[in-house]
This record gives sequence, structure tokens and C-alpha cells, in this order.
Amino acid sequence: MCFISLLKFHLVLFFCLFVQGIGSYSVYLGDANEGSASLVSLNVKLPRKFVAYERFSYDALGQQIHVRALIVDHNQTSFVDLLLLYKEGVSYEISYQNQTCKKAPLKTPFRPIEIPPDAKLQGEVVLGSSSAPGMGVLVNSWTGAVPELKGERAKYLLTFTEFGCLPISSLNHVENVGLILTSFYDLVIGIEDPNEFIPPPFCEKAELQQTESEKVKDFLRFFI
Repeated sequence: MCFISLLKFHLVLFFCLFVQGIGSYSVYLGDANEGSASLVSLNVKLPRKFVAYERFSYDALGQQIHVRALIVDHNQTSFVDLLLLYKEGVSYEISYQNQTCKKAPLKTPFRPIEIPPDAKLQGEVVLGSSSAPGMGVLVNSWTGAVPELKGERAKYLLTFTEFGCLPISSLNHVENVGLILTSFYDLVIGIEDPNEFIPPPFCEKAELQQTESEKVKDFLRFFI
């Protein structure tokens, strides 16, 4: 089975159903994976532009995601540590520095990291050179629209390796947001730390808020 991650910048960029067949692929990311990604806003219509560097852990069977992101917004730098437990319907905003934890309802449905089966193959190229072994990487590019983003037009261009089906980049255009380029690296199959999806001890006393976290909603809108 091929593995690929799509992190969509509508904090739904994310993190690909690629259907293997004529003209389309349906490739599942896998049960559990870890990786890193960088996101850069390009020609964004919003008043601010930013860059984000992200490390994520993804568990499809358990429907849980742990994301740590360093965000550079103009001259301001911030760090976000979010644990999203979809089966429990709970999100955690974690601060190890302050030993604090914000616990809130998570009502957004879990989305497997996938690309719809109607994605269209645009072509196959070699990144680098094919003159000698090891000098280049064979990749495929796919395009399509994101139907989940109701009320806003969103399109994507995805590039991933032919062998291993690993993501190289994702270029997303979201109406009223602009272009977002996501680059993937250091992908690993499996979860190294079995405690990755367990809230730290200081979260045990956190009281459940009445409403969803605005920070989590924003993150799901732009990064996942």
C-alpha cells in the first residue's frame, strides 16, 4: 500500500486517497505515520503572511492527530502544540513551558489524510536528473478541488513520489485566502513514541470548556 500525507492549509490542508487505476489513484496514508512539513503563504489575500514549520503524528485507526507547529507571522513567532482526539471529541492546547492545558470539545469530523478518487493525473517528471541512478526522483502531479470547504473555492496541486507514494509538495489555492505551499520531509511509517497521543499529566485537572477552541478551529481551517 502506498503512503502519502496531505496537510491542507485551510488548518485542513492537510496531510491522500489516491485510487490506483486509469486516470486516478486512491492511496491511503496508512494507519500510523509521523512526519514534518513547512507551510508558506504565497500571494495571500489576508492582511498578514506567515511561515509555519510543523511536526505531526497521525493515527488513522485511533482517529487522533498530534501537531506541533512553529509559526512565524511577520515579526512575531509563536508555538502551537495541539492534541486532537476525535473519537473522544476532545482537543488539548498544551504548553509544557507553563505546564498548562486547555481542554475543549472537538466537533469537527475526523478526516483521513487522503486525496479524493477524482483527482486528475497531470503528468510524471523527474526531480533532479535521470542521467544516473540516485540523481533524481520520479514524481507524479495531481490536481483537483476540495469539496469539503463549503462556500469557498479550493483547488490543489499535489506532487508525490512514484515509488513509495511519499508527498513532495502540496500547492493549495483557497478563495479569500490565497496560495499556500506545503513541503513534506522526514516522513516515517509508524509512531515512535507510544505515548504520543496521551495528554501530559498536568492536563488531568483541565476542565472541559463549553465551546470549541478558536485556536483549534483556525488550525483546522488553515493547516490540516
